[in-house]
Order: sequence, then C-alpha cells, then structure tokens
Amino acid sequence: MYSHGSESLIKQAREIQEPELQKFYSRIAKLLQGREYGHETIDSLQRLYLILSATKYTRMLPSELQKRLLSLLLSSSVEQLQVLCSAVLRETLPPSGQELNFNQDTSSLLSSHAAVLLLSQTGSRGDLSCLSAQLLRSLEGRPSEGPAHSLTHTLPIINTILTHSPECLTEDHVTLLSKKLVDWLRYASIQQGGGASSGGFFTGPRSRQPGPIAELDGTVSGDFFTVLCVGQGFTEDQWMNVYSFSMLRHWLLTYNSTSGGHTTGDTDDRSEVDGSVVSMVSATSSSSRLLPPKERLREKAFQYCQRLIEQSDRKAQKRTDTELQKACLVEAVCILDSVCVEDASLVYRAFPCVKALYGRLSSDLSFARVLLPIAQFYLNHGEMAAVDCECVWKLVFGRFPAELFNDHFLAHELLQFLRQNLGNLQLRVPQYISSFPNLLKFLAWDSPAVVDDFVDLLPSLVTAGTAVELLHSLLDLPCLSATLVLQLRSMYFPISEPGGRGLLSLEAFRSPSYRGLFLFLLRGEAGSGNCCDTIARLNKLHELLAEAVDWARVVQCAQTVPVLLHVYFNTVITVADEKLLAQLILVLLERSSLLFNIPKYIKEIHRVFSCHLLRLCKLRPSLVVDQSHELLEFAGTTANVFSKEDVFTHVVWVLGEYLSVSSDSRCSVELITSCFESLEAVLFEVTSSAPPPGEAHAAPRVITSLMSALAKLASRSHDLIPRVSLFLSKLRTVTRGGSVPWCSNEEDIAAVVTRGEELWSLLKVPSVAQIVLTPPPHVTTPQWHRDTNAAMPLQLRALTSLTQSH
Repeated sequence: MYSHGSESLIKQAREIQEPELQKFYSRIAKLLQGREYGHETIDSLQRLYLILSATKYTRMLPSELQKRLLSLLLSSSVEQLQVLCSAVLRETLPPSGQELNFNQDTSSLLSSHAAVLLLSQTGSRGDLSCLSAQLLRSLEGRPSEGPAHSLTHTLPIINTILTHSPECLTEDHVTLLSKKLVDWLRYASIQQGGGASSGGFFTGPRSRQPGPIAELDGTVSGDFFTVLCVGQGFTEDQWMNVYSFSMLRHWLLTYNSTSGGHTTGDTDDRSEVDGSVVSMVSATSSSSRLLPPKERLREKAFQYCQRLIEQSDRKAQKRTDTELQKACLVEAVCILDSVCVEDASLVYRAFPCVKALYGRLSSDLSFARVLLPIAQFYLNHGEMAAVDCECVWKLVFGRFPAELFNDHFLAHELLQFLRQNLGNLQLRVPQYISSFPNLLKFLAWDSPAVVDDFVDLLPSLVTAGTAVELLHSLLDLPCLSATLVLQLRSMYFPISEPGGRGLLSLEAFRSPSYRGLFLFLLRGEAGSGNCCDTIARLNKLHELLAEAVDWARVVQCAQTVPVLLHVYFNTVITVADEKLLAQLILVLLERSSLLFNIPKYIKEIHRVFSCHLLRLCKLRPSLVVDQSHELLEFAGTTANVFSKEDVFTHVVWVLGEYLSVSSDSRCSVELITSCFESLEAVLFEVTSSAPPPGEAHAAPRVITSLMSALAKLASRSHDLIPRVSLFLSKLRTVTRGGSVPWCSNEEDIAAVVTRGEELWSLLKVPSVAQIVLTPPPHVTTPQWHRDTNAAMPLQLRALTSLTQSH
C-alpha cells in the first residue's frame, strides 16, 4: 500500500474545500499566462493532477484554465508539460465547445499526448468514426504540403482506433489507407533527410550534406527504403514508412480477410520499382498497379518483408542494430505468414525465402525467437508446399527446451505458440506429444510464470501411450528443477573455480556413477532411457539431492505439482482403458513412498492420490479385485498408517466398499477373508501399542476406517461377524479403564468408541447390517421421482397440486 507520507497527501487532496480549490485554479491560470514555465508551474500541475485523480468524482475546470491547458498541450515542446496537461485534462469534463478537436489547423500540432486526450474524449462509436474520417482526410495531401512531421502521430492514433473499434472505418477509409500504406512502404525517399540525426531506430555516421540512405553494414542502399536503412536524418515519408511497417500486420489481420473488388482504377503514375528479391517461382504477367488496393498492399507487404529478410543477412555495425534485425525478422516472417494465409498462391513464392532463412539461422540459438515465427510458417503452409518439417520440430521441441529452458521470453513465446496451435500440433506434429519431458523443463525452471500455460497444455499431452511416464515425470518435477540448477552451475562454475565446489549434489551430478540418473531426468523424449531402473533408484536420487529441498526454485516447482496432478487425473480417466487405470493404481501405491523429501509436498501429493484413487475405483469397481493383492499388501503394512495416513485411509475404505459380489462377481469368500485378516492384524497392532518413536498417534479416522471396513467385510461373510464383535467389545472395555496407548485425546477416544458401538449394534442383526453398510444401488442412487411404476411420483404430484391449490 501507500507510504504514510503518500496517504497524507492523498487525504489532503480529497479534503480540499471548494473556495481553496478555486483560488488554486486561478493561481495556475496566472502561471500559464507567461511564456516561460518553471519549476513552480510543473509543481502546481502535478498537485492539480493529484487533486483531480484522488477523488471518484469528475470535476470541471474553469473555462479559462481549460483553454490555457489545451493551448499549452498543443504548443509546448517540453514533454513533461505535455504529459501533465494531457493527464489533467483527461481527469476533467471539458466545458461544452471546448473539447480538443482535430482539424487541418491542429494536425501539425498533434503529439502522442494530445492524441491520448483526443481519444479519451470520444464518447461513442459515432465520435470514433468521425475522428477516423478526419484523420484519414489529413493523410490525403502530399507530405510536402504540410509542416514537417505533421502526420507522424496520425497512424498510431488510427492503429489504436482499429484495435478497440475496427468497425469505425468504412470500406472507403480502408481503401484510402491501404493506398497510402503502399506509397509509404514502397515509395519512401531513398535520400537522407536534411534534419539532425534522428536517434531511435536509426543511427548512422554524421555527414554535412544529405546523401543516399545506407544499409546497416554501412554500404549505400541500392533498393527501396525500409526500417533497416540508416542515415543522418530522415524525411517524413521515411518516418511514415516506419510507422506503416509497425502497424502493417495488425492492419492486414483486421481488414484484409476479404479481397477487394477487381478494379483497374487504382493506378499510379510512377513506374513500378522491381525489388532486389524477385518471384521465386514465376513473375506475374500483369503489373501490381492493376490490383485492387487490398491485394496491392498485400503484394507490397510481401516485397517489403522479402527485402527485410535480405537486409538481415548484412552484418550490422552496432549491437543495437543486430537486435533491430532480429525484431524486424520476427515481424517480417509473421507478415509473410499472414499474407500467405490470405493468398495461398504466395506460399510458393515465400517458402524458398523462409526456408533459406531457416537454414541460415537454425544453427544459432541466439535467433530462437526469430525461429518460432518460422516454425509457425512451416506449420501453416508446410503441408501445402510439400516441405519436410521434421528438422524444424526437432529444433523447436528438442534444442529449444533442452538448452534455453532458462530464457523467460522464449519460454513465454514458445508456450503461447503451443497454445495457439494446439489442434494442429496434435494432428500433424507427432514430436509434440513425445517431447513432453523436454517441455516440462520450462515448468521445472520457472513454475509460477508458466503454470497457467501448462494447465491448458497438459490435457493434450495425456494419451494412453504417455500416461504412465507423464505421471512419473510430474511427480519428479522438483528433482528435475534441482537438476537443472545443477546443470547450469556445472556449466558456469568449473571444478577449478570456488563456485564449482562445495555442493555434494553438484559433485554427484558430475560423478559418472550417477550420471545415468540425471541423464534420465534430463531426457528429451518420452520412452528414452530405462524408466523402471530409474524408479528403483529414486531413493538414492532423493538422497543425492537432499540439500536442494529448500531451494526457492525447487519449492516453487513442488507447489505447482498438485495442481497439475488434478488436471492430469481429470484427463486420464477420459482416455484410459481398464488396463491403464490398473497401472495407474499401482503407480499411486508405489510412488506414495517415493517422493522428494519436502514435507508439505509429500502431504499434498498424498491428498491428491487419495482423492483420485477413490475416483478411479468408483469409476471401475472391478479394479479393486484386479489389484487386490497390491492393495492388501499396502493396507497390511502398519507403517503406512503413520507415514501415508491419507492414502492408507482411502485404500482401506476402497477395500471395504468395493470388495463385494455386488461390485464384481469374481469376489470370493476367500478374498474377503484374506482382506479381513490383513486389516484385522493392522487394527489390532495399532490399538494395542504406542506408535513407533518419532511418530504421532494414529489419527481417529484411520482407526474408524479400519473398523468400518472390517464390519462391511463381515456383513458379507457372516462367519467373520463374531471376530469383529469380539474386537469391538474389547475396545469398549479397554477404553473404560482410562487412557490408552494409541490415543491421548479423550474426544478422539470417545468418537472411536461411539463408532465401535454403532457397528457392534448393527452386526447383531446381520441382514440389516449388510443393507446399511453396503446399500444396493437403487438405494444409493434413487430415481423414485422418475420411475412411473412406483407410487412416489403419484404422491409427489398429489402433494404438488395440494400446495399449489392452497
């Protein structure tokens, strides 16, 4: 929240009285009458903005002050004053007739801050349409007809309008702006401007007289102007070229989905300038000047992007220009993809260029963010062009996650690429699903930033073939997180340096004896490595990584695993058959004791396991008979009562609930008796002695679950009833004597005894006990209100009619 000083200022601003505020308005108006504005003026405007923004009510400034602020906004060259004037005016209601209007007189004075105010005062779609028309009319004149830089803020405003309300532009507006974009993109001046060095995008050597524009490597440009050209100064049409390119993709995606009518009226008296990159398949026989405006813009955009790709091959003289080349390549490939989506005939012309670009960049991972748009191009058009895309997917799903998992920007962009193309990737890119061990490295490295992406992606990775390995991988994510940290430390801190020594886990990572364990965690594809052997050695792996349990990155990763496990199990039940579900139950039982030793993590995973074990058995009750041996082995181990309370309780409940003939006809008396004896032995051991040293007492719900399961089993095999009754009567007798070794809380003892007495009373009448403890399906899921053969619907209708009539 705010500091004490800030809260005090905000409180003063909210409590200012109207007379004092009017005096303050007058004081500011006087300050704005002068020609020079010093610190006092800026301080007063800042205070005025605080007063206006600190209240939820919108105020109206005096007319004179409003005029002076508008005048200062349009005339001042000091950006701080422009920012303050714009901010103040946006917090107020303008007096009628004093809104900022856009016309030919103010167009030359329009700055980005004035444009923000202009947009904020448009109250309806009609206002936006009117503003759009005025802005477009201002573009119709030649650049030489207006003052310098009169148009440089117009395109950004139009781009903002079409972002929020694209329907404000009519077809005539779209045609006009498409023509202007063609002019700016393709026919900007190739001579440097006479002004001072522009800075920003363009940097170049000083020269006294304007000369031709240059390429980034310093050579004189021999082709048309683009954003990758440099010079001492730049003309307005060159600036408009930059603005046009920056909004080109947005414009094409918004308005170029349908082609314009085929007319010949869109001609230009200038000769067509052939670019340095010509058609890769065939040149069109007719001039592009005869194309409709939208199609002509598409063609010029195509040529512009090809020129950018050619320019990006030049060695830039400055590092910032190298980064600019990468940014322009991303945009150029995205635009090429957009125009090819709209006009499939361009695919054959674009693919050789894009393929050559991929061949040039694929070996350099510093261009990874450029290669992603190329992958998008291959995905959208590779099938049509009959191009083998396997090398692209090996790079995207292989080297990118394996070597650049710690690049946050790439992680975000790659995961966005996967989410946006999920359907296509599942159908056409088999490497996507098999590469999940690699993709999980992004999650293991920076879990909080990407967990939302994986919640959406994980269901697409769950198949019958990957389900078991994916479950193991999710459970091992904290280990993978620690291993990635060790991998980077091993790379950045050689053994010879102090930072490369001192960690036992780092020494283990470098040791050939354990190399196989770590390599399995770092595998790039599903099915590679010996999964069974690694699982058998997980305890050893956890020992080697013991010092990583409190690393922040590992702890954060562990916190996301329960969330993803819920997503996983919700998906796997939709794709798994009974055989796979049986395997998953075995994995749950096995991995409940093979988890990375973070106490909160283990507890949360046990809770998730318990929840979904119950769901799986409820979905397929026959699984309990199929896996009875493993379930009994787990439930018959007394140590599980203390170390895996949640899982143990639910395993016991599942055995008592579904080990019956009604759930599976294969359930025999021998199986019921065997299960009874195992649970009876555990219950006797738990209630006859104190817990092992260092362990807490068994939870009351564990004991009551065991008692209920024994009662249920006995109700299905009446020969067992005397044994249960004898135990329950002894339990009641023992607890009357005072404290017991297995429980120290009197309320818990009372709850256990109460449950025992209830079960003992039920078992006195075996026929009733079976119905109560194992009710038939028509009792647990009644449909009396639907069954027309029962009397209940008739009674309900009679009651309804009586209540409605009275």
